[in-house]
Amino acid sequence: MSFVPASCDVASAAARVGGRSDHPRLVLATTILASSLAFIDGSVVNVGLPAIGKSLSAHAGELPWVINAYLLPLSALLLFGGAAGDRYGRRLLLVVGTVVFALASAGCALAPNMAVLLTGRVIQGVGAAILMPNSLAILGDAFSGEARGRAIGTWASVAAMAGAIGPVLGGWLIDTVGWRAIFLINLPVAAGAVVLALRYVRETATDKPAPLDTEGAALATLGLGFLTWGLTIGSGPPGWTTTAVLMMAGGFVLLAAFVLVEHRRGDRAMMPLALFTSRNFVGLTLLTLLEYGALGALLVLVPYELIEAAHYSATEAGAALLPFPLVMSVASPAMGAFAGKVGSRVPLVGGSLIVGLGFLLATRIGPGGSYWTTVLPAILVMSVGMAGVAAPLTTAVLSSVDSRHTGSASGFNSAVARTGGLIATALLGAVLAATGASLTSGFRVALFACAIASAAAALSGFVLIRPAAAATRGGTAPASR
Repeated sequence: MSFVPASCDVASAAARVGGRSDHPRLVLATTILASSLAFIDGSVVNVGLPAIGKSLSAHAGELPWVINAYLLPLSALLLFGGAAGDRYGRRLLLVVGTVVFALASAGCALAPNMAVLLTGRVIQGVGAAILMPNSLAILGDAFSGEARGRAIGTWASVAAMAGAIGPVLGGWLIDTVGWRAIFLINLPVAAGAVVLALRYVRETATDKPAPLDTEGAALATLGLGFLTWGLTIGSGPPGWTTTAVLMMAGGFVLLAAFVLVEHRRGDRAMMPLALFTSRNFVGLTLLTLLEYGALGALLVLVPYELIEAAHYSATEAGAALLPFPLVMSVASPAMGAFAGKVGSRVPLVGGSLIVGLGFLLATRIGPGGSYWTTVLPAILVMSVGMAGVAAPLTTAVLSSVDSRHTGSASGFNSAVARTGGLIATALLGAVLAATGASLTSGFRVALFACAIASAAAALSGFVLIRPAAAATRGGTAPASR
């Protein structure tokens, strides 16, 4: 997921209107450093799973939680973190989130067992949910007009570079120093972000902030937690036990309660239900959940298969995915321009189908296969397809709802993207528990399921997203309710 900077996070920042800063370049550097913590950490840990599992003697049911313990609070609290910044001050929340993330990273690096590591990962996710939306809101406040667009573009480019460098750097650290170093590299980055924020970022807070949706945030976190826990137990050994079924049922009940609370709060909710009166928004939400869920599974599965079955080093496994963000960074502007001419529906549907084809090509990955003939072709095809999805998605989400809900829509879509990765990772227990030929067999079955998910994403886009009657200047299709 970290290879694709959350486009709707960028949109959320762009949708905010703010003033100028006395030190705009240093504010930009601050937001880049803070956001890079989340982007680098997500991509690095995927490569480190085999080493972490061996070092801490983790059983198969625990490995998915190394990823999901971080994604769970990030998915559930992202909108809450942004609202807290509006209420208490964005600089304050940025500093608090960054410090929390740094302290949790130190705890992960020193973890003597899986319980401590997973606790640290949960706290990292909370820190990321606080710092990410406020980092981007600060960026939106510091610039105006065309300068804001350039600043956000710079932020997105650096985020893509961080996602590209992260796995290679992390793999090298794992091979030379050990997996604990991948958490320690967060500390100097966090220190730089805090110093710059305190010195150069102006504090901002809304004069009349809306009350925080604490009840909704708690129910969303608990609901996703129980659902993820049940899926993790059910997908791995011992399988679908009574405990797994009860966890799943409890998760659905809590999420249903969350929807009721949001309905009662109306436009003051962290997830206004008015968003779902837009047919386009519903289609975009389903497409995001399915496509980013498949991508999340890919970024866990491919490094794991390459290291465990194909005997790549961690550095080699990280480098194997490097073409993905590089191709996306080159292809995304062209795809965005194309969406501006024909509307978002065509590239979203076509891109999803191309990603599905890439997943089918990736089923050829396994022991003994050449990187150039098995891994690289699949990665190239998927990266082209994801460029067709990621670039037009921002425009499509923003134009699918009225102006009152653009911030909520973009933030919610970003949370849905991370929730897709959360659910997908929870379903990988059986694959991560396997060894030898069983691992490769399970890997290929999982990738085939990802190809089906991509096809379903394309179908949801084709059926629910209405074609634009005309493209407007700047690539924004007219809103369709």
